[in-house]
Amino acid sequence: MRIEQQIGSDFDRERLAQLKNAEHARGTQLAEQGTLRRIWRIPGRRAVYSLYDVSGPDELHDVLSSLPLFPWMEIEVTALAAHAIDPQRAAATAGSAQR
Repeated sequence: MRIEQQIGSDFDRERLAQLKNAEHARGTQLAEQGTLRRIWRIPGRRAVYSLYDVSGPDELHDVLSSLPLFPWMEIEVTALAAHAIDPQRAAATAGSAQR
C-alpha cells in the first residue's frame, strides 16, 4: 500500500513532533508483532510504501486507523496474492520439502 501524509505547512510543529514520535512507536509495535512486514520511504515526499500481513480488510482498517497520523493520511491499498514463481515462495517450498 502507499501512504502519503497530508499535513499542511501551518500545522503546529510541537504537535507534529508528538504525533511523529507516537507514529514511530506504533509502527515499531506493529513490526514487532509481525503485522508491518516491510516499509520503504519515498524520497522527497512524506510518503511510504508498506507491506502489512493481516487477515482481511477489517483488520487492515483497524491497524491503519490505530496510527496516530491516520487522520492526515491518504492511503491507497493494493491487495496482493502469492504468485507461483515468487522466489521467496519457491525457497520456502524447497526448504519444507527437505525436512
